[in-house]
Amino acid sequence: MMKRWMAVLLWGTACGLAAMSVAAEVRLETRPDGSVVVYNVGPKNPASGRAATETSVNSEGAKRRNAVANHRERWSPFIEEQSRLHGLDPKLVKALIRVESSFDPRAKSKKGAMGLMQLMPATARDLGVTDAFDPQQNVRGGVTYLRRMIDRFGRMELALAAYNAGPEAVARYGGIPPYRETRQYVDRVLSVYLGRPVEVGPLKIAAKPRLVRDRSGRMVMTNQPPG
Repeated sequence: MMKRWMAVLLWGTACGLAAMSVAAEVRLETRPDGSVVVYNVGPKNPASGRAATETSVNSEGAKRRNAVANHRERWSPFIEEQSRLHGLDPKLVKALIRVESSFDPRAKSKKGAMGLMQLMPATARDLGVTDAFDPQQNVRGGVTYLRRMIDRFGRMELALAAYNAGPEAVARYGGIPPYRETRQYVDRVLSVYLGRPVEVGPLKIAAKPRLVRDRSGRMVMTNQPPG
């Protein structure tokens, strides 16, 4: 009996709220335990009947997704051309761009990295990029730089770490630097590239090749660390 009177009271409150704001969407919900809850989800969008805040958030999200799709479609042919020219998988380069800038050619980070492949000013100059916000120059320079990192370190994971933290950091630590940002970056790019979650961990650079004797006494070349 008490629950019934409480429901009537809450319903009256809901009606009062609706009268105070015609545009508000007031809802009455009976929970599994029998309690009744009244809540206001905010002013409606007259055209759709949805809450205005919900519509606004969805609209902004849709705009961002459309912008990413449009930029990706527009620059994909050039990205693929440059990737193949440098012997790289276009999917890898696109994964890197997706993580770096979401395919926004005007993107600029707080540290000053610019464009699709987020080139730092000094790196852009070294690569001959005069306008890092020009998509073609940016991709051409970024792909060239990624190719250099792969050639230097021999592993995709180490190359990505060098792209993010700089080759000196990878060389200094003998592998992926212990920077949270860099390790998350490598994992994110590879996850997008492979289409599944990836956690690389503290990958180390292989030792330089050297001659050693195997168990039979023969001289063999190996890059495995001693022991």
